[in-house]
Amino acid sequence: MDRKPLLSDPEKSNYQSVGKALREAEKKYIKTLENRRLFLAAFSAVLGNFSFGYGLVYPSPVLPALEGDADPVLHITDAEKSWFGSVFALGCCVGGISSMVLNDRLGRKLSIMFSALPAAVGFLLMGSAQHVSMLLLGRILTGLAGGLTSSSIPVYISEISHAGVRGTLGACPQLMAVCGALALYALGLILPWRWLAVAGEVPICLMLLLLCFMPDSPRFLISKGKDEKALQALVWLRGPNTAYRGEFQRIKESVLKANRSLTCAELSDPYYYKPILIAVFMRCLQQLSGINPILTYLEPIFNKTKVILKGGYDAALVGLVRLVSVLVAAVVMDKAGRKILLFTSSSLMFASSLAMGLYVHFTVDVKRNSTNLTFTANDPFDHVDPTNYLGVIPLVCIMLYILGYAFGWGPVTWLLMSEILPLKARGTASGLCVMVSWLTGFVLTEAFLPVVNAFNLETPFYFFAIICVCCIIFTYFCVPETKGRTLEQIESYFRTGRRSFIK
Repeated sequence: MDRKPLLSDPEKSNYQSVGKALREAEKKYIKTLENRRLFLAAFSAVLGNFSFGYGLVYPSPVLPALEGDADPVLHITDAEKSWFGSVFALGCCVGGISSMVLNDRLGRKLSIMFSALPAAVGFLLMGSAQHVSMLLLGRILTGLAGGLTSSSIPVYISEISHAGVRGTLGACPQLMAVCGALALYALGLILPWRWLAVAGEVPICLMLLLLCFMPDSPRFLISKGKDEKALQALVWLRGPNTAYRGEFQRIKESVLKANRSLTCAELSDPYYYKPILIAVFMRCLQQLSGINPILTYLEPIFNKTKVILKGGYDAALVGLVRLVSVLVAAVVMDKAGRKILLFTSSSLMFASSLAMGLYVHFTVDVKRNSTNLTFTANDPFDHVDPTNYLGVIPLVCIMLYILGYAFGWGPVTWLLMSEILPLKARGTASGLCVMVSWLTGFVLTEAFLPVVNAFNLETPFYFFAIICVCCIIFTYFCVPETKGRTLEQIESYFRTGRRSFIK
């Protein structure tokens, strides 16, 4: 006698059954998709992140080159060094505010393309700088472009991707930012600092060229009433021989539910304020963990701690470790899940920050330059005893920190921001996240050198260790697992509060 246990089983709720059916249908659909054009569109966009990563760490090899009277034209003071390192974050903040308008007016793709203008002008100013003011203005402009790309690119990639590859592609912005930083460190070993700015123009021009041939986000096009263009974009991204119409209808239904502007009254709804607060706090904690000042002053930090190799070579090694870490994270993100990566990342960053602080406290000679961050080192081996293998410890600590960050809090934060924000608030909220993130980054980077000069280098690393503990606690209590879920399922979780859509 036939039975229907799936419909009559009293131990399973209707919500669990519906959630499971949706996930099974999504898996079958994913297996039929063609991803080559999707990958090309994602690559075209994340070239903006390459430029962002390149510009972010630009001061690392440049500040030692400008030390003293090394440059016959430019003379930079200690206060100007701090501004040169931190003002990039102010530009990112302005870019984040701009993206709140541009993302919803121009669209994700055009916002990314628009970022090419300030980036190109910024690198041009730095490469031809005749005064410190030109360097600072160039940093602000490249930071403005970075703020635009930081909020626009993750949203663009999330909206053109499907659940099967969203985790991997979501790691690509961070991956390309890491590649940009590594390229800067490597080129800094062979090129004069002005030519480093010239080289920064290359990825900008390539991004602009490729994006001319890429589609805009189907979700954005539907939200603007351009259904035909949205369908064409989806066919281009998924392939003509797939069941794309079903996905188109799901996207359209989701967009229609959120096709009005977000009002202040709606912010009291947990469906809106919970994901926005989670995204904002994640970006804030990401910056407070110390990644910006560490990357910006990487060479000076190594020069102060008397690492075995010259600071420039150590920085390049760290950049390589960072790249490998992000590659591993991109592969395992859709297998291991977001939260386990965040837990692992926080633990590694805590251990390395604490170890670095203890190393500096007990081994760096307090009688020789302990209160000034040294920017120069003449020979790869002239500032350390070659038999003193303790000089390897700071290099290992920074590598472990970068590995931890690149494994979780780097790529996962960008991805989760684009996944959990509701469509109606996505453009505005992503800009808000970037603004808060980079204001925090500016304050931390600007304060880093004065704190080191006043209290020595271990103090900021102890602070970073405390923040990493806060990251673990926040992840456990506040961050949802979004692995393998469609954007519609994630939205349903925040709308209903039922974890059957997430678990």
